[in-house]
Amino acid sequence: MSDFFISRGPAYANQINGEIILTVYCVPWDSKKNLLEQAQRLYEEAGTFGCIEKGDLVAIKLHVGELGNPYYIQPFFVHDIVSKVKAAGGKPFLTDSNTYYHAHRNNAVDHMTNALINGFNMAPFIVADGLKGENYRTVKTKGILKEVEVSGAIAEADAMIVISHQKGHELSGFGGAIKNLGMGCTSGAGKLRQHRTVGLEIDTSKCTGCGTCKQTCEMDLPEIIEGKATITSPLCMRCAMCRNDCPMNAISFTHQNDLCKALASAAYGVLSTFKAGKVSYVSFAKDITQYCDCRPNPGNVMMKDVGIFASDSPVSVDAAFLGAIDYKVFNEAYGVDCMLQVQEAKNLGVAGKLNPKIKRI
Repeated sequence: MSDFFISRGPAYANQINGEIILTVYCVPWDSKKNLLEQAQRLYEEAGTFGCIEKGDLVAIKLHVGELGNPYYIQPFFVHDIVSKVKAAGGKPFLTDSNTYYHAHRNNAVDHMTNALINGFNMAPFIVADGLKGENYRTVKTKGILKEVEVSGAIAEADAMIVISHQKGHELSGFGGAIKNLGMGCTSGAGKLRQHRTVGLEIDTSKCTGCGTCKQTCEMDLPEIIEGKATITSPLCMRCAMCRNDCPMNAISFTHQNDLCKALASAAYGVLSTFKAGKVSYVSFAKDITQYCDCRPNPGNVMMKDVGIFASDSPVSVDAAFLGAIDYKVFNEAYGVDCMLQVQEAKNLGVAGKLNPKIKRI
């Protein structure tokens, strides 16, 4: 597979001595201004919809927010993006993949209902991996994973606009465009493959066999054998629920950094299903919470609102976000380096800059 170098002209990249220089465009979050109009100026400057050709089936990849979570991206921004995709000649559909864990969005019926309740009715919502996660295409990739299961509606789309909410994540440090690609565009099997790069250990000297881990696991995977907990099921996705709830702190994760590498590896696989220059990114750095939008309880807002970023590179758009905040807060909270997934994606050949040029609109 070739590397994902951008080839869409000066609105997207300038080439100097053979090097691709990508710009990230940014609108600061300023509620004294009309932020919808500001976002429209952002898209124009960034050429966000230049990836779309007439008749393209355009996936608008977003997270509709778990029911109860108040911090997902406001639907009127998505409505505007849908309108602009249509104006560019594309045929837009909203999409996301089902969850692996047993939340409200782990099947297409409940997922679509969740989307409607949260206000995402401005275009057809197509669950990317089918009714129960059965619709996917296994593709070869690079890095820590050798292959990954890309959700079918993503793999078959002609172009994609990736709309991300930048926030914290207790396993990968933060979630942005790369995580939206790697985890959000893969089926349950692909999600499990990525999470299983993390190891799990139980300190039997601390474990009392109280069964809290078994009670908190929605899949009932831990077992209590001879008075000690054990978790050997290949279905365990290292979701951290048992680790967090263990009263004796007997459960720990190992190789947690490998999940960051897996996100980048999966993102590479997802992008391999698109022709060069057919994916654009819009990221909202607002309501930057402790945890991801998959939770109905995303925790506290950790940082002040930053703004909206637009780019044609997931590496550059995530690096721009991290450069705008004190991401060491997340590093220290979760024990991983937020920059690792960004660096790994670049190492694998995804075009972008770790210190991109920022143009404020």
